[in-house]
Amino acid sequence: MPDRYAVIGNPVSHSKSPLIHAEFARQTGQDIVYVKLPAPKRGFRTEVERFMAHGGRGMNVTVPFKQEAVEICQRASERAKFAQAVNTLIFEDGKIAGENTDGAGLLHDLEKNLKVGVHGRRILLMGAGGAARGVMMPLIARGARLVVVANRDISKAKALEERFGLFGNVRARGYDELAGTAFDLIINSTSASLQGAIPPAPKSIFAQDCVVYDMVYAAGGTTPFLTMARECGAAFTSDGLGMLVEQAAESFFLWRGVRPDTGPVLDMLRAAGI
Repeated sequence: MPDRYAVIGNPVSHSKSPLIHAEFARQTGQDIVYVKLPAPKRGFRTEVERFMAHGGRGMNVTVPFKQEAVEICQRASERAKFAQAVNTLIFEDGKIAGENTDGAGLLHDLEKNLKVGVHGRRILLMGAGGAARGVMMPLIARGARLVVVANRDISKAKALEERFGLFGNVRARGYDELAGTAFDLIINSTSASLQGAIPPAPKSIFAQDCVVYDMVYAAGGTTPFLTMARECGAAFTSDGLGMLVEQAAESFFLWRGVRPDTGPVLDMLRAAGI
């Protein structure tokens, strides 16, 4: 029987992870099955334990469960513990181990695929949930000059400032406090684009020649937020399909011990209009 894996979230019907991991498995000769697993917002632990009890070997975790996933792990990596967010679960001997591959996925996409550096940039990170937590330390470690975390609930942004401010120049702001401030690199880690919405940031955030990145991916590589960014003069925009593929490759390596080639998979998805 093939080994079983899944992506769990709410919503999860849009996920391209099964397609990506099927291509990784074909490329590397691994015998696996990978499915989508929707979970009610108060039923995350139950669904994980059920999947594990039926022979599951691991899971990817997406919105809104990344922070809750930390709580069910008997063991978590330093990256996951520091971020207090998990996007990869590994089931071994009845135990659950947690890892966070989001930061590696984002940096690989920015630096390797898009040729966008982080060092010395003034970065606006919109959102303060599990996705933001997973990328904060990698951005700081790459030498970002400033990371401003903006969120509707300013207390959540301040929690990230307190946690990561010891390691870099991190500031928490409400969206209404961003007026008149511009950034070199803007990253949308919120799920707003999944609902066709745009975070309530002022148009002044877009500096001349800025790079704008939306972690959500969409058909044709654009989202409402990226459309607005281009209208406001952004020099370069990208959705998060590359990040999805790169973080998936990190998860696949953790599960199977072999690292797939992400380039052909990303090309295949783009050619298919995803």
